[in-house]
Amino acid sequence: MAHQFVLVLDFGGQYNQLIARRVRECGVYCEVRSYKTPVEEIKALNPVGIIFTGGPNSAYLDDSPHCSEEIYKLGVPILGICYGIHLMAYQLGGRVESGATREYGKTEIEYDTDSLLFKGLPRNAISWMSHTDFVAKLPEGFRVCASTKGCPVAAMENPDKKFYGIQLHPEVNHSEHGTEILHNFLYLVCGCTGDWSMENYARTAIQALESKLAGGKVLLALSGGVDSSVAAALLSKAAGKNLTCIFVDHGLMRKNEGDEIEAVFGNKDINFVRVNAEARFLARLAGVSDPETKRKIIGEEFIRVFEEEAKKIGKVDYLAQGTIYPDVIESGLGDAAVIKSHHNVGGLPDFVDFKEIVEPLRMLFKDEVRALGTELGLPDTLVWRQPFPGPGLAIRVIGDITKEKLDILRDADAIFREEIAAAGLNRDIHQYFAVLTSMRSVGVMGDGRTYDYTLALRGVTTSDFMTADWARIPYDVLEKISNRIINEVRSINRIVYDITSKPPATIEWE
Repeated sequence: MAHQFVLVLDFGGQYNQLIARRVRECGVYCEVRSYKTPVEEIKALNPVGIIFTGGPNSAYLDDSPHCSEEIYKLGVPILGICYGIHLMAYQLGGRVESGATREYGKTEIEYDTDSLLFKGLPRNAISWMSHTDFVAKLPEGFRVCASTKGCPVAAMENPDKKFYGIQLHPEVNHSEHGTEILHNFLYLVCGCTGDWSMENYARTAIQALESKLAGGKVLLALSGGVDSSVAAALLSKAAGKNLTCIFVDHGLMRKNEGDEIEAVFGNKDINFVRVNAEARFLARLAGVSDPETKRKIIGEEFIRVFEEEAKKIGKVDYLAQGTIYPDVIESGLGDAAVIKSHHNVGGLPDFVDFKEIVEPLRMLFKDEVRALGTELGLPDTLVWRQPFPGPGLAIRVIGDITKEKLDILRDADAIFREEIAAAGLNRDIHQYFAVLTSMRSVGVMGDGRTYDYTLALRGVTTSDFMTADWARIPYDVLEKISNRIINEVRSINRIVYDITSKPPATIEWE
């Protein structure tokens, strides 16, 4: 796609994904590649700028990740962040040492606002630091353009060669004016024009898919989640009747979700197959309480159902998946730590006869996927759907699963989500849901004694879902939710709210 391109070279830092997100939020397309990427390949990518990420190593050690020094001869602007400034200084003839004092967390910094990197910023601000090493001697041609009390070279620049290094992390929210720093590098140093938008992406992606698919048959497992729904909408524009979407309704979805998915995709110019498999899933799950066993059973049964339906179609040319960019990054780039292994990255199913896999969202972040869904005309109910685990409500019913328990939870969870939306909190709380616990307790309704279930409510705020804080839902909203659930949903007589962060807890209960 004919966008200006910024290359983010990955040296193993924990914020690398966030750097790429911030660059794209500035209207510039970028990709994360390994620091091992050959210079000839980098030249072929024709980047307008290069960003070195942070990393846990020391640049002066022989076994630390080093990119080829030829990269400095390409005539491309470079910004080194944290480890990136150390590597730049070390490779260009400066000296990097381990400091007597370390800086971690929020730190006061003083900027030289004559530098293009800090143009328009206040001279003093709060930055987010995470380092022990520091630049002890500048490379030839560089000057200091920011400092802190504990770090005399918090930023350095060589404006003639357009090389910049910063010790702080501008990509995290804790750094004041961090986005402006990245914006200045992109627009004032690299000369970016801001040609990255979802409108442009949607148009070029559809054209690229039409060319690639060339009338071939495409098969997609449609879960009803945001990623697979947007993938289906995009593919429908490019493939039309050559696209078959198989929606396996395992009976473990939230209230009315199966019908909502069918209402959207059943009316598109595609082959939409809904498999109502609730009975067979509940039969397999009968009497099972262990959460990992639940997950395994559901995964195995899903594959069996999908396989049966896929065999009815026969040979297809392409198997589509809703893989998104964080899945790719988290599954390992370069020497970066593998955060988790994603099922959409790597091993392919052996029960579908196809010649190639297609992943139309592979280069998009989650917020971009949502923006693309809106651009493609999907309703907000799908685009802004709450994150939902693959095993569905099976892991939000604690203990053994029955249809009765699932229906109780569906009704309670729907009220919770309705009231959060009515209070205007649905975009502020990043995930919220109800859990039907296995605990029953005594209650009083009218003049009678009850012995019913306790329902737990969970709400969190997070930027990456790797850590999360419990959401401070106003008491009056919680009161309304509790009253409605007690009055409208049978078999529940007690409501509790989970105020545990991640860590030490996880977001889901099972």
